[in-house]
Amino acid sequence: MVNNMNSPSSLSKRKKLEYLLFLGFCAVFIFITKALLRLHLNIPGHSMFFMIFFLMLANRCVPLKYSATICAILSGLLAIMFGMGKGGPLLILKFIMPAMIIDFFSYLMPSYDQKYWTCMFVAALASSTKFISSFIVDYLLGMDAQLIVYHCLIKSGGAISFGALGSLMVPMVISRLKAYDII
Repeated sequence: MVNNMNSPSSLSKRKKLEYLLFLGFCAVFIFITKALLRLHLNIPGHSMFFMIFFLMLANRCVPLKYSATICAILSGLLAIMFGMGKGGPLLILKFIMPAMIIDFFSYLMPSYDQKYWTCMFVAALASSTKFISSFIVDYLLGMDAQLIVYHCLIKSGGAISFGALGSLMVPMVISRLKAYDII
């Protein structure tokens, strides 16, 4: 569990491989769900549902420092390689910023995954970074300032809603994994 952060040097090679495979698993599933949810549903932020879920799952199941950030970097690099979304290399910001918030709160509140409201709180803060990343990309694309603010508010509002909903699965999945001694 994440409560006792093991240093990478104290872990066996087998455990390191297991953790890295799990992070890769979560990163690929973030990428796949983003690719599948590229459908034009006209609902802003709907892809944040699975992104927040898999980032929180990676953070809680892998006892390495910055596990959610590593997972986000992997999925961001996959998204850049396959040309998903606008923004080019800045696309990786949309993945890394929520993961950094999740990693930060895993150190601030080590047992945030045990209650639904704390998961929703962390997910809402992590999803709110959509405003910053959208603002940077829209600004660099040369949009009008007032339009950027309205566009980012709409996108971040939807992202916060779907991120909070996605985080509601985390306590249940973590408790099941603990019950079966998987983590």
